[in-house]
Amino acid sequence: MGGIVGIDLGTTNSCVAVIEAGEVKVIHNHLGARTTPSVVALKEDGSVLVGVPARRQAITNPQNTIFGVKRLIGRKFDSPAVAELRRTMPYEIIQAPNGDAWVRAAGRDMSPPEVSAYILRYMKKVAEDYLGQEVTQAIVTVPAYFDDAQRQATKDAGEIADLKVRAILNEPTAAALAYGVHKTAAASTVAVFDLGGGTFDVSILKMEDSVFEVLSTNGDTFLGGDDWDRCIVEALLSQFKTSQGLDLGDDPAILQRLRTAAETAKHELSTALVTEVNLPFLTMGAQGPVHLIQELSRTQLESLSEYLAARLEGPCLQAMEDAHLTPEQIDQVVLVGGMTRMPSIERAVHGIFGKDPSRDVNPDEIVAVGAATQSAIMKGELKALLLDVTSHTLGIRVEADQVEPIIARNVIVPVRETKIFTTTADDQDSATVEVYQGEYPSIQNNRLLGQFVLGDLPKGVAESVKIEVSFTLDADGILAVDARETATGKATSKRILASSGLSREHVKRLASEAQTEDPFSDLSAPARSSSGHE
Repeated sequence: MGGIVGIDLGTTNSCVAVIEAGEVKVIHNHLGARTTPSVVALKEDGSVLVGVPARRQAITNPQNTIFGVKRLIGRKFDSPAVAELRRTMPYEIIQAPNGDAWVRAAGRDMSPPEVSAYILRYMKKVAEDYLGQEVTQAIVTVPAYFDDAQRQATKDAGEIADLKVRAILNEPTAAALAYGVHKTAAASTVAVFDLGGGTFDVSILKMEDSVFEVLSTNGDTFLGGDDWDRCIVEALLSQFKTSQGLDLGDDPAILQRLRTAAETAKHELSTALVTEVNLPFLTMGAQGPVHLIQELSRTQLESLSEYLAARLEGPCLQAMEDAHLTPEQIDQVVLVGGMTRMPSIERAVHGIFGKDPSRDVNPDEIVAVGAATQSAIMKGELKALLLDVTSHTLGIRVEADQVEPIIARNVIVPVRETKIFTTTADDQDSATVEVYQGEYPSIQNNRLLGQFVLGDLPKGVAESVKIEVSFTLDADGILAVDARETATGKATSKRILASSGLSREHVKRLASEAQTEDPFSDLSAPARSSSGHE
């Protein structure tokens, strides 16, 4: 029987943890690091690099080096978010036949789950080499505000990587498990503030006697450290154009060098007040090589990114409102994600919640630790109860293309809700049940999950025939919809399976093809870690 691991599949970095002898172990990768860059590079000879080796060659191979692909998961090519990424990414983002956003590298067109699968396969191998046994199952974490399609895409990535995804766990919930599972039995209310490389989540949880109840969750799946990096890049490009008269925004190699330098500067400004961006031989001018040497202060970065920090408040306030709590009723704020090391973010958290956040966890590793903790709970090795909630509202289409909610967001799962609807026309003999997910009143701004028809309705005037529609959402996020005409009992039902944009046949084919290649065969086994956290 293969082992089960917890994997934090992050936008910027990924991490894998296991339960060993009752203790959580965060596993070092083959280079001795506890986190691995979520970067995949394709080379012209067909080989694939993952992690640090992929990131090292990004400047010389920018168009075939893919990073931040988590931001593309479950998104359509024509969405505003993808349009923004296409403007700033050095690699090519293309439109798939089904309208999804895919990437093109080294002559290959790949879906985001396929790219993510390379990262998961690497984390799987890291765990296998450490444990000395096959790993077949995983708890994989996702942003709490991921919708059904994005969650299914993550499951598909696991299947392609030859991993059975036992559960998809919300990142803030995982962090709360890791933070609170060994705390005292006294009740406490915790806000988990999770700002990573590509996404932002906030969840409010109540913890008492090993029971973790999620009260609410909110977030922004297009807000993260990559946006702060972009602020720096755009400022450097603007200053360079002003001083040198050269526009470098269309050169992928230069953009990659700037992005790498911006990320480094951002990290340095978390501890220093001033840093220098020094990129020699950035380009060639009329008089020869042109260098970029620019001083950047923490004050400048905070000014450039002030509008991004302002976007953090809304989801936090909404999460507290949904939980019917005030900031004074929050006992502790736990920071998750590398971006929370920035002083301006910590100040923003204090301003929102009115208290200093906790600093006694490793923000880079706590999510993977929580995922491994959940695996121990599922196997019965650890006694705890997790009560999670829906992240989005579920409803059906009614007159005027409006959506009538049936299951509201932030309801504990599993859950079953029922509402009565009526026909809208005389002698209407059928009713189409269209299921939508989202918070908007109109169908145009929500995601269609599925539809089916209830036929052979009895004749009658409009509104005389009543149809009972029931939604049942299980703990794994699988939605079943039942529709029944109340007078005759005529009924039909449908299991609404979220689609990642890939057909089951496509996923199975990719999984089969992946078994024939081993891009990591030259890696040596990592040293076994004798301790958990650092």
